Amino acid sequence: MRRPRYAGRNPRAFHEKYKELQPDRYTADVARVLAAGKTPAGMHRPIMVDEILTVLAPRPGDVAVDCTLGFGGHARAILERIGPGGRLLALDQDPLELPRAAARLRDAGFGADVFEAHRTNFAGLARVVAGASADGVDLVLADLGVSSMQLDNPARGFTFKEAAPLDMRMNPSRGVSASDWLRRTAAPALAAVLTAHADEPHAEGIAARLAGQVFTTTHDLAEAVRAAVGAARPRMTAEDRERAVRRVFQAVRIAVNDEFGALDALLRALPLVLRPGGRVAILTFHSGEDRRVKKALQAGARDGVYADVSTAPMRASAAEIRANPRASSAKLRWARRA
Repeated sequence: MRRPRYAGRNPRAFHEKYKELQPDRYTADVARVLAAGKTPAGMHRPIMVDEILTVLAPRPGDVAVDCTLGFGGHARAILERIGPGGRLLALDQDPLELPRAAARLRDAGFGADVFEAHRTNFAGLARVVAGASADGVDLVLADLGVSSMQLDNPARGFTFKEAAPLDMRMNPSRGVSASDWLRRTAAPALAAVLTAHADEPHAEGIAARLAGQVFTTTHDLAEAVRAAVGAARPRMTAEDRERAVRRVFQAVRIAVNDEFGALDALLRALPLVLRPGGRVAILTFHSGEDRRVKKALQAGARDGVYADVSTAPMRASAAEIRANPRASSAKLRWARRA
């Protein structure tokens, strides 16, 4: 079967990158993409793996939880260190990516005796642990970043690089799409979301133009944001307009998926599921997430729930950021149960 033709010498659209989307068949091509500091289409590069392994210190026999399985990179690194006798519970709410990641780990030799996949977001952590390990777990990892497979695939509606349905749901079968959410949200509420979730300086002006409107595609929303910030600041550079578009997309995505609500539920559950001496590592990519994690861990330390917590976030190394620019905003915080 012939591959689809594309304009120019190299494929640009996500669906045209047939070599990157078949990494087992085109290993050399995928390696070249990785060497160039890019993430191949349909893949995700785990961030700060060495730092996470250092703070979690997984050992043979440990029971661990990966709250955000994603592509499975962090999970595989943990699984390789908790055997023999250990077990990993993996959570992910994405019904499209979860079975793919689980299949990759099964193919790598991690059977049902050591690896369990659960389709839920991390708000369901306590319920999953209660059903799988009555006395709790030794390790918990939560990587709060959106996976590259979701961000890059235009069909998911997270990116405005290509025109696609404005969805943005991590689980497309639950909740309302970003298009419906914007149509139902009043201007004051939208302005509050843009401020709280993205620190958007033109929140009120943007909200006045977006709230209650119907945007069918990602391009429709992006153009409306550019027009709104252009009206507020006519001399704004094109680069600054694009930053505003990214901030609005981020804020809407967080609201559509109730990401902060799920994070608050995770932080409340941690003391209930960690065994004495258990370790937790949380990787954030947004100031609002980091503030929530920082305050919760510090409060736990004051109350004697945690014996030790990180005093400052760990950051990705310069070498990792050069190899994977998406690591530049990552912050890692950790704690150890009393």
